[in-house]
This record gives sequence, C-alpha cells and structure tokens, in this order.
Amino acid sequence: MSAGTFARRGVLLAITGLSLYLLAPALLQVFGAYDKLDDFTPLWWVPMVALQVGSYACIWGVQKLAMRAERWGPVITSQLASNAFGRVVPGGVAAAGAMQYAMLARGGVPTAQVASGMTASSVLVFGILLALPLLALPAILFGAPVDPGLGRAALVGGVVFVLLVAAGAAAIVWDRPLVALGRAAQSLRNRIRRSRPPMQDLPQRLLRERNEVRDVLGANWWEALLLAAGRWVLDYLTLLAALTAIHGTPRPSTVLLAFCMAQYLGTLPLTPGGLGFVEAGLTGTLALAGIGAGAAVVATLAYRLVSFWLPIPAGAVAAVIHRRRYGAEEPAIIDAGAH
Repeated sequence: MSAGTFARRGVLLAITGLSLYLLAPALLQVFGAYDKLDDFTPLWWVPMVALQVGSYACIWGVQKLAMRAERWGPVITSQLASNAFGRVVPGGVAAAGAMQYAMLARGGVPTAQVASGMTASSVLVFGILLALPLLALPAILFGAPVDPGLGRAALVGGVVFVLLVAAGAAAIVWDRPLVALGRAAQSLRNRIRRSRPPMQDLPQRLLRERNEVRDVLGANWWEALLLAAGRWVLDYLTLLAALTAIHGTPRPSTVLLAFCMAQYLGTLPLTPGGLGFVEAGLTGTLALAGIGAGAAVVATLAYRLVSFWLPIPAGAVAAVIHRRRYGAEEPAIIDAGAH
C-alpha cells in the first residue's frame, strides 16, 4: 500500500470517526428506544420485511435488464453482498461498486455488459429518487392533501408511483421535459453559487446520460422504469408500515419528504450507509410530519432495522453462496475500487 493511499484512508477514517462522534446523541436516542419496541405491533414486521424484499427484487430486475444477464443468481448474490459491504466500510459506495463488478464478472456476466449495465441502472434508480421530492413539495407549499392519516399516506404512495412512471417515460421518450428540468436546475445553481463560473451544459449532459441509459436498456426501458419506481415506492411503504405499527397518523406529503431526506442522507460517504445522519434526519422530519417525538424514534428504529441492518447478514450469506458457486472475487479489482 502506497503512502498516499494510506494517508487517504487515514483521513477518511478520521472523518468517519468525527462524524459518528458528533452524531452519537442521535444514534443513542434511536437505539436507546429498543425497549420501546414493545409498543410496536409485532405483526407489522412481516409486511415490512416483505416490502423490503420486493424493493430489492426491483433493484435486481433493473440490473438484470440493464446488464442483459441470462441468470438471476449472479445479479442477486453480487448486489446483496456488495450492498452489505458498502454499509460497513467508510465511503463504501465506490468499493461496493467495484466489488459487485468483480463478482458479476466471476459469475459469468461479460464485463462490458456489467460496466454499462451498472452505470445505466444506477443513473435510472437515482434519477427516480431525485424526482421524488418534486412530487411532495407542491403539496406542502400550496396546501394539497396534507391531512394526517395512513390511508392517505398509502394513497400518496400509489399516486407517486404513477407520476414517477409518467415523468420518467416523458423524460426517456421526449427531450423537452429533460431540457426544461436541466435549465431550471442550472439556473438555480448559478444563482446560488454566484462566486463560481456559471454552469452552461447541464441540459446537454442530462440528454447525453439519458441517451446512454436508453441505448443500454433498449426496448426494455419501460420495464426498467417500472422497477426503478417500484424500488422507492416499496421502500416508502416500508416506512409507512413502521408508522402504522406505532399507530401514527402522519401528514403524507411530509412523510414523503422525510423518506427522501433519509435516502439522500444515506448516500453521504462520511459514515457507512449514512449511519447517524439518517437517524437524526428521519426522526426530526417525522416529527414535522405530525408524529410524536417518541413515536418517531421508535418508527425510525424499526425502519432502519429492516432497511439497513437486516440486509447486512443477508449480504454475508449471499457472499458465501456466490463464492461457492462462482469462486472468489478478484482482490486486485476490489482493492482498486476501495481507493
């Protein structure tokens, strides 16, 4: 290991340690509510786990389509294992991607298809996530349905799915919606960061990335779009199930924003899987959604147990299965991705 690599890893570990230290109160508050899970209706664990399995199945479907993989096995085991790995190491997103690449190559998927497929599926899934708050903000700003109630919240989930698919289809088929969005985002960025050189090519970049995704997916783009939207909607419904189990009556649009914030915080490379950031952000935003502080902490704990912690042992099992079926990953590739 070179001195530069050692120094970078040392800095990353120091940043992670400092972040966890600063976020310790939020983590202790959430995990300290473990004994309050007695107030959580136990039967709701089953639908929560089922919804998470469905959410992961959507990811596997998107990746299989994008990579044109012939078998499900390598896709499922590599995604579970790399996802778990990315949640236990600082800045694990890059390392997880490199790990999945190596596992898929070992599983017999052509490397060219792996590279293009992983890129296309990531762009599509994350693009859908970026669109989610755009559907919730109008409801909050202009007084659209914010009446509390889990029935309304679940209905919002269904409406969001339809709107996401419609918006995604429009962006894939036509240029104008994507160009308009790019211009708006570019203008906002230039106004906020006046001290920086103005950005001028965002609409063209969006079109270029859209075209690359469309070329990779081919005629299957509509299936991938449905699966990408389903991935987030099922995850959102998992959070709603946790709120149902504590008898919460949230404001649907604010819960959707709370969910989006949790997902964005989970992408921060400062701690593994956004640990601490997600707990702090989700409990605070759920309180704004009309959930009592104590209930928000319990719902956050239950949601994170199912969505964050449960996939880690599942990933370890998947790694063992993959190794037995296809052999060990290439250490050099994984190490390069971890830098």
